[in-house]
Amino acid sequence: MELRQLRYFVEVAEREHVSEAAVALHVAQSAISRQIANLEAELGVELFEREGRNVRLTHIGKIFLTHTKTALKAIDHAKKQIDEYIDPERGSIKIGFPTSLASNFLPSVVSAFKKLHPKIGFQLRQGSYNFLIESVENRELDVAFLGPVFTEHPDIIGDVLFEENFYALVPRSHPLADAKSVDFKELYNEDFVLFPEGFILHQLVIDGCENAGFTPRVTSEGEDLDAIKGLVAAGIGITLLPESAFNDLNSDYSVKVAIKNPELTRTVGLIIPKHRRLAPSEQVFYDFVKYYFANKSR
Repeated sequence: MELRQLRYFVEVAEREHVSEAAVALHVAQSAISRQIANLEAELGVELFEREGRNVRLTHIGKIFLTHTKTALKAIDHAKKQIDEYIDPERGSIKIGFPTSLASNFLPSVVSAFKKLHPKIGFQLRQGSYNFLIESVENRELDVAFLGPVFTEHPDIIGDVLFEENFYALVPRSHPLADAKSVDFKELYNEDFVLFPEGFILHQLVIDGCENAGFTPRVTSEGEDLDAIKGLVAAGIGITLLPESAFNDLNSDYSVKVAIKNPELTRTVGLIIPKHRRLAPSEQVFYDFVKYYFANKSR
């Protein structure tokens, strides 16, 4: 069994088309077909069912694909570690982040790190809360920023970097626009603009409102921060967002108001895999981030 056979197999399995896989891999279609046939002969099973020009994984092919992808990720990670032990300053890090940390938090961290380690590269991926967790678990991401961050998980280490408050975002024409703060319970009769159900910021706001004694009336939803801020600016309703989401606020259209009695907060942190050793460049970044925020808090 050869490594190239496994890579050919994965490409064909994901595309379900041999000729498309050949184009993506820049090899002849006949070469891929031959290597797949050799792999099937060695395993003694058929991995694909042929359907005209297309192919479909057999049941055993699906099982083999799952294990093959895991094995290839482990091999790629091992090669990356070897390359980086030779020169740790030329590594590349796959970092995940949520939309709420995209506008200011992530640029400030990455730019500060790049000043010290200019040759280390980044592959950045924005994603939902559950996507980021799963991607660190299955090696799609090396590290990820998360808010809130958990500290107990069977497969992931979570480090809290800081805690931040939520604020109410209200239209400039709203009666609360000139207030320095508002009691949480006073928001019970407002129309809310939130992320859709399933988004972590949706659940945090729902939980916060219920802890304050009411269920929010959600009249509109947006799937990104710009959409939500735009709906608030248009006077559709109010929303609650963590402090790090307010860096690009246009005060001509909407206003940030502190919430008290009770405050609503979340932790922000970094997650890494628990059972896989970080590559040198990843370890350098991980240590930098913890040092960066430890000193910033002082």
